[in-house]
Amino acid sequence: MRALVVEELKPDYAGVHIRELPTPDPGPGEVRIRVRAAAVNFPDLMQTRGEHQHKPQIPFVGGMELAGEIDALGEGVTGLAVGDAVCGGGRGGFAEFAILPAATLRKKPERLSFAEAAGYPVAYLTAYVAFSRCGMVQPGEWVLVHGAAGGVGLAAVDYAKVLGARVIAASASDEKLAIIENEYDVDATVNVTRGFRERVKELTGGRGADVIYDPVGGDVFDESIRCIAFGGRILSIGFTSGRLPVLPVNIALIKGFSVHGVRAGEYGRQNPARGRENNEAIWKLAEEGKVRPRVDREHPLAEWREAFETLAQRKVVGKTIIRPDL
Repeated sequence: MRALVVEELKPDYAGVHIRELPTPDPGPGEVRIRVRAAAVNFPDLMQTRGEHQHKPQIPFVGGMELAGEIDALGEGVTGLAVGDAVCGGGRGGFAEFAILPAATLRKKPERLSFAEAAGYPVAYLTAYVAFSRCGMVQPGEWVLVHGAAGGVGLAAVDYAKVLGARVIAASASDEKLAIIENEYDVDATVNVTRGFRERVKELTGGRGADVIYDPVGGDVFDESIRCIAFGGRILSIGFTSGRLPVLPVNIALIKGFSVHGVRAGEYGRQNPARGRENNEAIWKLAEEGKVRPRVDREHPLAEWREAFETLAQRKVVGKTIIRPDL
């Protein structure tokens, strides 16, 4: 099988190559999946440089989210059959075949394409944990979503509207904001390159945003603490800006707001019962058609570098997908 293998940890993906590998066989409790789509996430890029907290042993095949069809069953697997369309994740999506534990898989919702299903769980689980477990978003609250054009940000925009919040989508691109405004029911948009503090206050009647979803960090976080409402919640998702911000605690004291770190996967590992509830909740949303995951573009495996760069250079609105079957 063809697979995208990280052989060395180097900048600019210099240690990443397409290789021919033996097609693996599933062990007990595992299935082999013919991969139809695998989502590209920032951790996938970071892992090629050894910069992510999870560091797989070299060599490894990346791709933490995938969807495809079951090709073979390992011993003891029940409830699944060869040919079933499934989705899941963990490892190995950037290859023609992947081996995953059967217990971690879900049957693909009929409403979702393979590409949509591959790019769904990480983004929507993050939004769900952020808003329903950490931020406790209430109907009518103002929610400011930074990085709204990215996969994680767009899922937050989508899910916040499901909760009945009033959503301000923030991005550094007027073109991307126009797409979001056209396809999603946002209440307002703001371009952060021109500053957003005063615009957010204007929209919220001077009060500020009740909840701020921040996967960007850096300057965006610095300005966000200037337009958070009294008693508001800033949800720290990540630091795609590359700079870790520092919180002046006197401002938090005066304005009475909190900063909550959000790690959706770790939340489930620390709280297994709630983790299962979280996953059930997001897939129910997909099955009922209440959310609208967006795939911006799909690349064959041979174009993996272009796929990585579209994400690294923030050229997409939604998700970038690699198609190992092309």
